[in-house]
Amino acid sequence: MSEFSHLSVMPEECINGLQIKSGGVYFDGTLGGGGHSYRILDAAPDTKLIATDLDDDAIAAATQKLKPFEGRFFIHKANFKDYDKVLGEENIQSLDGVILDFGVSSYQIDSEERGFSYMKGDAPLDMRMDRSCPLTAETGVNEYSKQQLIKILRDYGEEKFAPAIAENIVKVRDLNRITTCGQFAEIIEKSIPLKFRQNGPAARKSFQAVRIEVNGELDGLYEAVLGLTRRLKKGGRIAVLTFHSLEDRIVKQAFKYLEADCICPKELPVCVCGKKQEIKIITKKPVTASPKELTVNSRSRSAKLRIAEKII
Repeated sequence: MSEFSHLSVMPEECINGLQIKSGGVYFDGTLGGGGHSYRILDAAPDTKLIATDLDDDAIAAATQKLKPFEGRFFIHKANFKDYDKVLGEENIQSLDGVILDFGVSSYQIDSEERGFSYMKGDAPLDMRMDRSCPLTAETGVNEYSKQQLIKILRDYGEEKFAPAIAENIVKVRDLNRITTCGQFAEIIEKSIPLKFRQNGPAARKSFQAVRIEVNGELDGLYEAVLGLTRRLKKGGRIAVLTFHSLEDRIVKQAFKYLEADCICPKELPVCVCGKKQEIKIITKKPVTASPKELTVNSRSRSAKLRIAEKII
């Protein structure tokens, strides 16, 4: 097994955006290798951090990385969407800051045994963040109906050739079970016309779609962003890093709702909803990686950072 490694995306922008307070309590819902968590703990001598992740390898690596701050961080193997339970166990009611980084770590992508990458031909078709979960990419690809596959590829991968890919998946698996990333990538390649394979790897969208399905990445995301933002103290901030348009759209919609002062139909002469503005959006346009960062971490190219501040 390769050593866990991951370059945090836009670390300076995230930490500066959070405006770390001395004595503050922070929540890192997507711990990964602990890069952002390390910076939060290092920013002030008495900050406290609660973190969650589903990946045992990430938790082990982050625990080691954060050792200089022993006693100030508390890691839970949990989905960040279960923040109510986690914060309850730590007896924490409100937070000074929240960070969510939805990127797949370099370790997960590069580790053949994890089965995340279309570049790893012989890798098992897995894609699980939490390897104790029963649903794998292999299970989905081989056992979902053709219509289920079309929907996943179309909704989560925004793949316009979803019907052709799903059709060919069914044809191949009727003869032999699809078990490796290479087999899956080959089916995708053969399903997409040559002229549409010129702008990067053809398998990227479908691999993304299956990964999202296996890990339930978008399920409850909107509600979690709302809930975690509402856990902030007045003046507290939330920073969210997204890596594809589906996530970014959800975060943008959640922030827009929280910033709204009224959600009544426009035809009503007076407000009857009682909705009050809860946040101020700090990043009117999402922040993207600097040219300097892109030279050392090409995977930051698709990242978008949105930051909001609680005002009530």
